[in-house]
Amino acid sequence: MKNKMFTRTALSAGLLMVLAGCASQEQADTWQSDQTYKLTILHTNDHHGRFWHNRDGEYGMAARKTLLDDLRETVTEEGGTSLLLSGGDINTGVPESDLQDAEPDFKGMNMLGYDAMAVGNHEFDNPLDVLRKQEGWANFPMLSANIYDKATGKRLFQPYQIFEQQGIKIAVIGLTTEDTAKIGNPEYIGGIEFRDPKAEAKAVIAELKATEKPDLIIAATHMGHYANGKHGVNAPGDVALARYLEPGDLDLIVGGHSQEPVCMEGPNVANPSFKPSDDCKPDQQNGTWIVQAHEWGKYVGRADFEFRNGELNMVSYDLIPVNLKKKIKLADGQSEKVFIEQEIPQDATVKAFLTPYQERGQAKLNIKIAQSNGKLEGDRSVVRFQQTNLGRLIAASHMQRAKADFAVMNSGGVRDSIPAGDITYKDVLKVQPFGNMVTYTDMTGAEVLDYLGSVATKPVDSGAYAQFYGVTMDIRDGKVSNVKIGGKALVPGKTYRFTVPSFNAAGGDGYPKLVDHSGYVNTGFVDAEVLKDYLEASSPINVHAFDPNGEIVYR
Repeated sequence: MKNKMFTRTALSAGLLMVLAGCASQEQADTWQSDQTYKLTILHTNDHHGRFWHNRDGEYGMAARKTLLDDLRETVTEEGGTSLLLSGGDINTGVPESDLQDAEPDFKGMNMLGYDAMAVGNHEFDNPLDVLRKQEGWANFPMLSANIYDKATGKRLFQPYQIFEQQGIKIAVIGLTTEDTAKIGNPEYIGGIEFRDPKAEAKAVIAELKATEKPDLIIAATHMGHYANGKHGVNAPGDVALARYLEPGDLDLIVGGHSQEPVCMEGPNVANPSFKPSDDCKPDQQNGTWIVQAHEWGKYVGRADFEFRNGELNMVSYDLIPVNLKKKIKLADGQSEKVFIEQEIPQDATVKAFLTPYQERGQAKLNIKIAQSNGKLEGDRSVVRFQQTNLGRLIAASHMQRAKADFAVMNSGGVRDSIPAGDITYKDVLKVQPFGNMVTYTDMTGAEVLDYLGSVATKPVDSGAYAQFYGVTMDIRDGKVSNVKIGGKALVPGKTYRFTVPSFNAAGGDGYPKLVDHSGYVNTGFVDAEVLKDYLEASSPINVHAFDPNGEIVYR
C-alpha cells in the first residue's frame, strides 16, 4: 500500500469525560494508558446492484471479497482490528439485481463481512416491505437516526450500533439525506418523515455521551460530499454536518450519495483530476475526517488510525481500485483495456454463490414487459438526423421520473430501435446499454435559453444531435427562438427543471457542463431502468403519441 501520512489530534467528547477524573477504573477495564492501538476503517458506498463484475471484468463482489480478506489479514498481522462500513444505496442499478430485490447484493455483503451500513435514499425505490425483507437478509445493522414513521413518531431503523475492539468502544451512527423526501417515490414514502440529519446527529451524540460513553464516534452517512459545503439545490451534506457539530464530536464520516472519490487538493477544494491509483487525501472539517469511495465497489477505502491515550491519528488513507482498467494504445494503432493495478482474483466461494443469481437475472431479461402498436425508431441513420418517437419517448420517461418541465436526450445514447409487438427488458438494454444516470438541473429561463442555444444547434449526423420532449422552439442560423415549455412562452426570470443524461451533464458530446451548476442533481436512476418502468406503466404503447409534430423547427 502507498504511504500517505496525515495526522489529527482530537479528544473525542466521550473520552474527555473519562479523562476528566473519576473514571480511571473504567479506563483500566478497557484501553490502557500509553499503549498504541491500531484501528482500520474499510468502506464502500453506492453499490447500486453491482454484485457482478462488468463486461470488462472490473469491480464485482467476488474480487472485492479477495481484497477485503487480504486487507484484514494485513491489519491483523500489524496488530490491529478493522470495521467494514457502507455508505448505503445498495439498491437500483443493474437489472440482474433489481429484478431480484437486491438479494444477491445483501447476502453477498454478509459474505464480505460488512459490519454496518447507512440507509440510502435508493433503499426506498421499492415498497417498505421489500426493504424490510432486505433488512432480514442482512446479518448487519441498517442504520439511520433521522427516518421516522409519521403515524407513530418512532424511528424506522436502528440509530446507531456499538462496537468494542481492543477495549475501545466505537459508536457508529447512521444518517440519511432528507432529499429522499423529494426524490423518492411518493407511493412508498408517503408515511415516512426524513428529519434533518444534522439535528438528529447532535441529539444522538448527546445521548451516546450520557449513556454509552464511547471512545470514538463515527457516522455512516448517505448525505453527499459537497466541497466547502456548497450543496446547491441538494440537501446539506457531510461537510455541513461536520461544521454543525462541536469540534471533534465526530471522529470520522464514512459517506455516500454524491458518488465521488473524496480526495482533496487543498482546504475545501476537491481534487478534480483524481484517477485510480493516485494518492487521495480525505477531507477534514471541524476536527472530523470525511471519506467516500466513489461508487459501485470500484474502490475499497482504507483509513488506518492509531489510538493512544485518547488521541486519534490518521496514519494513512488509500482508495484501492478493484480491478479497474484503463485504455492504452498498441503499436498497431489499436487500443485495449488493461488493469491499472495487479488483477485481484475473484473469491471462488462468493463467485459460486452469486453465479445463479446472475444467471436468473439474465433469464428474466427475456420476459415481456410491454407491447407496442408500431416501431419505436432508433436507427442511427434516422435518430441522428431528426426527432423520432423513440428519442422523444426516452426523453419523456426521464422527464417524468425527475418531475421535470422538459427533457433533452442525446441521439448517440439511442443505440437501437424497438420493433412493433412484444417488448422485453433485453430490448431496452439494446437501446440504452451505457448505464447513464438521469440527471436534472434547475435553471432560470435566461440560462435555459443559453443552454438550448448550445445543444439544439448540434449538427445532424452526430451523437450530439438532441432529441427533445416538453419543449418547442425554432432554430435558425445557429440560434433558438420562440421557445415554449409546457406550451407556454419561456419566462427569463422563472425557474425551470430539465433532464439530460449524466454523460452530457459532464460535458459529453460537447454539451455545456452542468455538474458544477448549483441546480444540478444526479438522481441515481439508471436510464434503462427508467425507460423500462415507463414502458411497463404505459403499455400498450401507442407509438404515434410520441411522433414528432413540428415541435422542433429548423429554418
